[in-house]
Amino acid sequence: MKLSSFLIFISIVLLVYISVNYYIFRRGLQTLPTDSNLRGYYIGLFLLFSLSFWIGRVMERFWLSHVSDIFVWIGSIWLAFMLYFVLWALLFDILRLLDYLFGIFPNIITANYAKAKFITGISVTAISAIIVIAGYINFMSPQVRDLEIKINKPAKWKELKIAVASDIHMGTIVGRKQVDKYVEIINSLKPDLILFPGDVIDEDLAPVLKQNTGGALANLKSKYGVYAITGNHEYIGGVEEAVKYLEDHNVKMIRDNYLVIDGSLVIAGREDSSSAQFANLKRKPLEHILADADKNLPVILMDHQPFNLDLAVKNGVDLQLSGHTHHGQLWPLNFITKMVYELSWGYKKKSDTHFYVSCGVGGWGPPVRLGSSSEIINLKVIFK
Repeated sequence: MKLSSFLIFISIVLLVYISVNYYIFRRGLQTLPTDSNLRGYYIGLFLLFSLSFWIGRVMERFWLSHVSDIFVWIGSIWLAFMLYFVLWALLFDILRLLDYLFGIFPNIITANYAKAKFITGISVTAISAIIVIAGYINFMSPQVRDLEIKINKPAKWKELKIAVASDIHMGTIVGRKQVDKYVEIINSLKPDLILFPGDVIDEDLAPVLKQNTGGALANLKSKYGVYAITGNHEYIGGVEEAVKYLEDHNVKMIRDNYLVIDGSLVIAGREDSSSAQFANLKRKPLEHILADADKNLPVILMDHQPFNLDLAVKNGVDLQLSGHTHHGQLWPLNFITKMVYELSWGYKKKSDTHFYVSCGVGGWGPPVRLGSSSEIINLKVIFK
């Protein structure tokens, strides 16, 4: 990414982050009595929580340690609290406006307004904590989702078992212990083939090297191997280093190319569409990638970001596997991803082409999932 583009991007992100946190801070402070000693503790803790993510990410670049891990974890959890605190604040601001216009608050609130605000602040914090804890448990407990697809083409197999895990995001948050769990689940499915449709690594490679997380991937077992494509996060962190690391750990990267499995199945993989933004690389058109592929064979395509689904239909793809959306990861953000993507999560068929967009097994930012589960797809493909 060009320096000027990066500076503009990070400036916008920081402006939004600071504005949201200031809004939450002001509304939280208003719930505390002006003469309360709690205000000092509140200010100190708020600064710690709101700055931790950025401190940790910067620290990882210069001093990767348990200290940087702690800051990243605190800051990542705070991102989830941020979302729900701002939603609560907006809700109560709407209620305050309605009370100003129509006097909707009962006397028990208006007569003891300071006490009501304090109780509201405590209640909101407690409820948000319960929500985040439940989301953390959900995030750390990946589910196996069974999916059966029939492709009307012949192959040497009657059926093929494929394990699909998108958006692992290996890094500080999704470390060796968690990836070991993913590998154990995948191996228990006894797949013939393992596919990772992008974002295997979460930006910075240093935490992955520190924990030897790739060592877990090297323990994956399947008859025909492990294949992956790049996602936007491989490009954000440095795509060539990420690709080399994954290939050094028995993950074959398919980059704007295709290969044939045992003479009977075409597996194609596209570079992520963010390649132009982060590396000034223009990915190949899909028709060029599949130009000399044998379309009489079943064709499976991995494309990280599920945009322009019709391209797969036009190019004779039988099954496209994608990720990236996380299905919003945190409710109610799934409503936004539903508006952005034709398919935010799950299965869809267009003409003769099947699509599955996974909400991912890992995640970016907070290790919290609400509205969907961390998933590994146990895909059975049945051939003609």
